[in-house]
Amino acid sequence: MSRPTEITIAGAGLVGSLLGVMLGQQGYKVCIIERRGDSRKENADSGRSINLALSERGMHALRIAGLMDQVEPLLIPMKGRTLHPVDGQIELLPYGQRDHEVIYSVSRQKLNSLLLTAAEDASDVEVMFDQKVTDVDFDAKQLVTVDGPTGRNETRSFEMLIGADGAGSRVRRALIARTKGKSVSEFLDHDYKELEIPAIAGRHAIEREALHIWPRGGYMLIALPNLDGSFTATLFLPKTGEPSFESLDDAASVQHFFQEQFPDALALMPDLTEDYRAHPTGRLGTVYCLPWHYRDCGLILGDASHAIVPFHGQGMNAGFEDCGELVRLIETNNHDWAVTLPQFEQIRKPSADAIARMAIENYTTMRSSVSDEKFQLKKDIGFELERRFPDLFIPRYSMVMFHRIPYAEVLKQGELQNEILDRLTVVADAIEEVDFELARRLINELRRGDGSSRAR
Repeated sequence: MSRPTEITIAGAGLVGSLLGVMLGQQGYKVCIIERRGDSRKENADSGRSINLALSERGMHALRIAGLMDQVEPLLIPMKGRTLHPVDGQIELLPYGQRDHEVIYSVSRQKLNSLLLTAAEDASDVEVMFDQKVTDVDFDAKQLVTVDGPTGRNETRSFEMLIGADGAGSRVRRALIARTKGKSVSEFLDHDYKELEIPAIAGRHAIEREALHIWPRGGYMLIALPNLDGSFTATLFLPKTGEPSFESLDDAASVQHFFQEQFPDALALMPDLTEDYRAHPTGRLGTVYCLPWHYRDCGLILGDASHAIVPFHGQGMNAGFEDCGELVRLIETNNHDWAVTLPQFEQIRKPSADAIARMAIENYTTMRSSVSDEKFQLKKDIGFELERRFPDLFIPRYSMVMFHRIPYAEVLKQGELQNEILDRLTVVADAIEEVDFELARRLINELRRGDGSSRAR
């Protein structure tokens, strides 16, 4: 049996901190090494952190750790997407059709601070800041860190090393090099920039309980609410071309672009040009790699193993789900890590690939499809199918956000659903024209042919 007594985690971000809490609760001595300083004592990085959306998968992991009650005061419910056309009526499209089917806006910095404190409060968990991992030797079970304030190198031994150190993971690089595995980072031809819609007299300037989207086909602006009455707005644009981040190269071009494309948002952003100049432009990419583990002493998870683009709001949720699944397997296997690590990889890798694909697809949905009448008709039909046949049909978005069905199964079911909805809308231009008996037969036929289980 392979059971370490001490576990080293690289990365004290959201996933590393939560995992530290969970492993401490399992009776392990845990050391978390973080390359940055303590974010609770310093200003958080500005302009590089897309606001977070917490949904059921992430909340389930927080419940396992006993932290959901502490997290709840940080949350703002978002009931749906509020669409802002250039001209015309602002419209709210609900995410689900039940009261609990909402997602929650949460501050990355506040949530990370809470998790860091919970980790430090856990038994036998230590967090070390300003310690950058520069090298890992899995065979010798040693890693090298550089102390930020002094620049001094230190070699540290470990029994079990878990990389939760983000998309640029040093642990992943070392693991892939040692195993002669494969790691690919695929970047979109779009980037992002964070802006702000400030509070007005301490209150939200637009609907508080919604994710606001200004869809414009090839690009978009979104805004998520904050507790202080402000909104974190994020502009997604192509890197080059017209319009693009390359073409918006001075205050006048930025002002003109917003006046043309986002006039109602511009009216709420008095510091637009200053924010645009001051905030860096971020990249959007996906990490694919294999393997995720080395023998019984190395593992990567969260963004370190499967960073994804933010358009389904699942990066944090998938990372938190990793933590819960790892702890479940540890308990199931009586703390035998040699058995647990390959099982974890086998279970989580297909789902990581599936949510990566769905996240990219959802970018097209958010910036373009949501404004399409056919898209809305399909969504309405999907809701009605769920009401009529709840054991057979759950809309794909709902499966991702409000359930814990494995992402890989969600992707498969979503493809079947899309085929059904396409066939129904060939002969129906309104929900009143839909033949729901035909819909029931199609659902049963396609599910039988696919061999899929019933909706859960």
